[in-house]
Parts: sequence; structure tokens; C-alpha cells
Amino acid sequence: MIRKLEITTFDFPSNAVIWDVRDNKAYAQGHVKGAVNRPITELTAGQLQAVDAEQPVYVLCGGGSKAPRAAELLNSFDDQRDIVILMGGTRAAKAAGLPIEEGE
Repeated sequence: MIRKLEITTFDFPSNAVIWDVRDNKAYAQGHVKGAVNRPITELTAGQLQAVDAEQPVYVLCGGGSKAPRAAELLNSFDDQRDIVILMGGTRAAKAAGLPIEEGE
């Protein structure tokens, strides 16, 4: 199941599984605190299976073009999983003053 949530209304729980699906270079230039780099071109069913089935997987990108495609891909691996697109991505998070980290 795919849901959408505005990143500016997301409360970022400490145990959230947040996947930034941009390439390594874009991720290193700045990403939401707590996000793990999982480039869309490298997503696998195994990565999804490694996450507790009860845990939502939040996906985001820079501004909103890659995250919906990544969510569709993840949903094709397991359509029973809760996949949440964080709408607005890193740009919206940065504009809203949310914590942004640099590096890998």
C-alpha cells in the first residue's frame, strides 16, 4: 500500500525507516537527518524484506520525482507493505528548517 505524506508534517520518529532514493552524490550534498541512502537504481526486494513487515518504509528524494517511482517499485516487491512517500522531499524539508545532514 502506498500512502503520501507532506514531509513538513512528518514527525520523524527515532525508529523510522527513511530511504533517500537519490544517487550517492545528491545524498551526500544534503539529506534529511536519519535518512539512509538507497538509490532507486539499486533497490531490491531483499532490502525491503530486511525491514520488519510492521514497520512503514518512508521514501523521499530531492523534490518529488524519484520517490513515487521508488514507492511503485517497492510496492511491486511486496504490495502488503506500508510505503509512505514523503512529498516535497529534501528541498521542502530544507525550506521548512528541518535538520539536514551532509556526507554519507
